[in-house]
Amino acid sequence: MADENGWIDIGAAETLSRVPLQTVTVSGRALALSFVDGRFGAVSNLCNHVGGPLGLGRLDGDYVVCPWHGWKFHRCAGQGEPGYEGDRVPAYPVRVENGRVLIHIADGTKRARAPHDPHPLARKVERADGPLRLAGISTTAMEAANPRFSGSDHLLGHALAAARARGAQTRLIRLNDLSFRACEGFYSKSAQACTWPCSITQMDSADQMDQVYDALVHWADAVIVATPIRWGSASSLYFKMAERLNRVQNAITIRNQVLIRNKVASFVIVGGQDNIQAVAGQMLGFFAELGFLFPQFPYIAHSRGWSHEDMENNVEIVRKSKELAEGAAELAQRTLELAAKLIAEDCAPAAIERGGRKAHAIEGER
Repeated sequence: MADENGWIDIGAAETLSRVPLQTVTVSGRALALSFVDGRFGAVSNLCNHVGGPLGLGRLDGDYVVCPWHGWKFHRCAGQGEPGYEGDRVPAYPVRVENGRVLIHIADGTKRARAPHDPHPLARKVERADGPLRLAGISTTAMEAANPRFSGSDHLLGHALAAARARGAQTRLIRLNDLSFRACEGFYSKSAQACTWPCSITQMDSADQMDQVYDALVHWADAVIVATPIRWGSASSLYFKMAERLNRVQNAITIRNQVLIRNKVASFVIVGGQDNIQAVAGQMLGFFAELGFLFPQFPYIAHSRGWSHEDMENNVEIVRKSKELAEGAAELAQRTLELAAKLIAEDCAPAAIERGGRKAHAIEGER
């Protein structure tokens, strides 16, 4: 309760000074309380960016660093770090009297948000007019300076060539050529910390995962993902991409926002050893969670099985196989035919009932 001058006693200075940064609640308001060099500071607990809890962050000198995405605010004055002073969180007067810490809530400063240009990926998701568009995603990993033949790449090339022959636009994305960071677990801090566009993409202009996001969410009507089999699974680059693509699925969790509508996915899987159906099952399940639909017979595959370790022969089979090349071309045709039908009917939902689904509504959804 505030005294006659509006000061509120929040506890003993000796106790509160033991923790450099913590969250306290004063009159129902969450504050980030800090103690550095014998001085207390108090600012709003709510970060300007996407509402991260500043009191759970860390101190960098006199700046509180948000634990979600690293935005910084002066622990006493509330303004952003140098160069970002236009962003300010409310700051509150603090004093110590008779060994007690007092805060004056009524005299807090105003929050200020500097204008920030929206990220290009944040634009409205709507299909542009024009021919069908097919993105090919190659997940083969190899040494760039000494490239080798990739069976999955080879068949993906046949599929894209067939799509172009039918008048579609194509775009090939080789994950091996992109420099993009692995998912850094923002969702593990809070579902709200896993933003769209991806937090990493927003903070790191050099991160090239934006090319995949743009192709799948904004540009393409359909995608063919090609992977080799590595120890019974899709490639490591596939899973690195999939972890980052979880942000697309998380948009449903946060806002019931379906980013993938009227889009089709299919797959090319090539391995020296068997496990094709398990690899295909994972890929089908994951892309279904993103919102993609699938043509009849949504993947083509090749494997010589457990006992054939002669990769040179396996490579030649894929390279010379007319049957596999034709299968890739027909996969592209089936994929584009379904995409055209979905676009014409525009029947995919923009939101979804989430009971029983992975993307179930979260508490405090905004």
